[in-house]
Amino acid sequence: MGSGQEKVVAAPPRKIGDNGGILLMLLIFILAGAFSAIAKEMGCVDSVVNLTLSVLPGSFVLVGLFATACLVSLSIGTSCGTIAALVPIAVGIAANTSMGVPVVVAAVVGGSLFGDNLSVISDTTIMATKTQGCRMSDKFRANLRIAMPAAIAVAAIYVFLGMGVQGEAVVNRVEALFIVPYLVVFALALAGMNVIWVLLLGILSAMAIALSTGVMDMPALWAAAQAGVFGMHDLIIITIIAAVIMDQLRKRGMVDSLIIRMGRLVSSRRGAELSIACTVVAVDMLTANNTIAILAVGPVARSISYRYGIEAKRAASILDTMSCFAQGIIPWGAQLLIAAGLASLNPMEIMPYLYYPYLLGAVMMLNILLHKKDTQPATLSTRH
Repeated sequence: MGSGQEKVVAAPPRKIGDNGGILLMLLIFILAGAFSAIAKEMGCVDSVVNLTLSVLPGSFVLVGLFATACLVSLSIGTSCGTIAALVPIAVGIAANTSMGVPVVVAAVVGGSLFGDNLSVISDTTIMATKTQGCRMSDKFRANLRIAMPAAIAVAAIYVFLGMGVQGEAVVNRVEALFIVPYLVVFALALAGMNVIWVLLLGILSAMAIALSTGVMDMPALWAAAQAGVFGMHDLIIITIIAAVIMDQLRKRGMVDSLIIRMGRLVSSRRGAELSIACTVVAVDMLTANNTIAILAVGPVARSISYRYGIEAKRAASILDTMSCFAQGIIPWGAQLLIAAGLASLNPMEIMPYLYYPYLLGAVMMLNILLHKKDTQPATLSTRH
């Protein structure tokens, strides 16, 4: 009992650091890029947008934009892609109504973060579930309990703000058949099917609909798939580089050292969850990339979670949620920069109206602080 040395629980086997885990993740990125590009080119995104906006009166256009951004980003798995697709529509709606441009743009940004946080084909979801070793369907359900209260509160705010808005949004015809590929992906993912098969079947269903309706031929589909894969190029390269760096840090014992240091700062499950949340926020603000922030913090979070009895799906939810929160409130992040550029605004003009990311972070922190189960570490420090 007098050595004064801590006995730290060994971390569980890591899946993200080996070659197989990285290759599997890269394959998922490639398939997700191909599916998103094909679906967008054949008009699936337009159908989701038109379906949402076509049923809304003028006073509900603001909440409709938010809901549309939620659905689109949930479907295509990218907040940046959703913002690029919807901000021009939002600016046009603002020009035909009495709403200000910063407000409608903020509604799109908030909705895009909702879907990016939850989508089964989002790079953040893929990274969070792979680093923590949990199923996407489990992480989705855990995440939904955090994201939905924030989204409902924001929707209520937008309904209130939309009262008295004059003007109607002009929308085009809805092609219900083009929504089917997204429904296939959602249903199969939530049923627990392997994500590789989910994306392959989603791609096949989209191609079948495109060919049967004549909107695209095989060369056009192949070109769209190639463009989608190429669009993931930067993410793939950055992921490989970051994975190599993290592997080298682990081999030199730096990750284990960080785990021990963090373990000395916390003494409960709640403290462990707070440390994971704060760390991923800090790294995201430094890197301005929520996917890379999750990859960097993921191995440490997994070891800390194992020691303090935190379920893998909850750890993945904390990583994804808090990284999306951080990405949504930094004016130098890609989301706000793209939105501001498309709307000819300064990112600081949008930030006061970003209700969703602010509430998402608040709900997550409250959930951690008020969580009933606050267990002690799996193995406490012992002295010999």
